[in-house]
Amino acid sequence: MYNFIQKFHSGWAYLAILLLVIAVVNSFIGKSSHKEFSAKDRKIALFALIVTHIQLLVGLVLYFLSPLGSAVFGQMKNEAYRLTSLEHPLINIIAIVLITMGWSKHKKAATNEAKFQSIAIFYGIGLVLILSRIPWSLWF
Repeated sequence: MYNFIQKFHSGWAYLAILLLVIAVVNSFIGKSSHKEFSAKDRKIALFALIVTHIQLLVGLVLYFLSPLGSAVFGQMKNEAYRLTSLEHPLINIIAIVLITMGWSKHKKAATNEAKFQSIAIFYGIGLVLILSRIPWSLWF
């Protein structure tokens, strides 16, 4: 079961990153072209939000099933262990909180430009944080 969840978490990450990139690029294009915030734009941002939250839930299940979650805190000098047991989960939780804040702020925004801007900024920062803490050595 652990191996399945680990593979699912790794595979789902590709979808999460792809949808975040699409949402950020779509928001930058929408803001720069001064277009109306449509149902399509809302759905793109919503799907990115949902996929990242599913990724978080799967990641938390994986973390608590993993031997890395509990056994590594005495080995923080090891960079690989520290990345997978502390930095990756913590930074990604912060990133998903920022993405959620962007979704909430866009709903409260009155203008189309403000809606695009909220998604572009918060989703963009979240995407950068996620990309910064991916254990790339385990992906390739």
